[in-house]
Amino acid sequence: MMDLRRLNVLRAVDHYGTVTAAAAALHLTTSAASQQIRQLGRELDVTLLEPLGRTVRLTDAARTLLAHADAMEVHWQHARAELHATHDGPTGTLRMAAFPTAMCRFLGPVAASLRARHPSLTVRLREAEAADCFDLLFTGEADLAVVEALPANPSVDDPRLEQHILLTDPFDLLLPSTHALAGVAPVRLTDVADEPWIVGLPDDAARAHVLAACTAAGFSPAIAHEACDASLVATLVHLGLGVALYPRLSQLPPGLDVRRVPTGDNAPARTFLTCTRRGGRRAPNVAAALAALQDRTATAEAATNRAQSTPEGTAAR
Repeated sequence: MMDLRRLNVLRAVDHYGTVTAAAAALHLTTSAASQQIRQLGRELDVTLLEPLGRTVRLTDAARTLLAHADAMEVHWQHARAELHATHDGPTGTLRMAAFPTAMCRFLGPVAASLRARHPSLTVRLREAEAADCFDLLFTGEADLAVVEALPANPSVDDPRLEQHILLTDPFDLLLPSTHALAGVAPVRLTDVADEPWIVGLPDDAARAHVLAACTAAGFSPAIAHEACDASLVATLVHLGLGVALYPRLSQLPPGLDVRRVPTGDNAPARTFLTCTRRGGRRAPNVAAALAALQDRTATAEAATNRAQSTPEGTAAR
């Protein structure tokens, strides 16, 4: 019979791109991982890896096998969900991962809610950026992740994953409270086209949103300062060093004399996704977390919209 552990090594090579990276993720030596795949090929009487320069690549046979392996993983997730559905409520351990904003605003409160409702359920949280979240899901170190939709993410039709939109988070213009436009809403980006801008570093997703929004508005921002940390960005605006686009769900540090100003219906926005292994959403602990997450999201969006609809809502909070 085929050893499913060897099949998992092949899946890891596909996921991580190289035998060396797959071996490291699985806590194997490179030679041991290669041996596992060669043995799997002998069991099936096919070649799974072929030379490509100084490295190797998956053969067509390997790709065919992986399609079946992904389907087997989905069936396994369904089977686990049905087995655990016989329990009285969610039990065991639920592992969730997200980047800091999503952790603070959503997964942290969800974890506290689940702990209160389901004392037999252990919830573990892990801060991670999107790329790491997908790795954690693949290795089983996370059951549910909240990530920002990014071009580098796996495609939404990836057979290994289920990805669903959780919410859209618009960016507001962040201005010093003494700015001439601080009391105006909404403000067009072209109204601040000549201002010095504070944007993220070149590899920061928020920077891409800012540059795309400014390009769509017909100008290229004059970048005066570069910062990724939200608190630092807000502080620089408070000091009058420039203007910035600031995610609506990101909380401002207390004591800063700044204003959030909406930019209208075509405001740039980031999209949050919930991600699980395909078939994993049926597991009782994951299903409970997703339900609590939807409730928390609705509450957060309602509170944010109420704040934006009042004059005080654009002030620092």
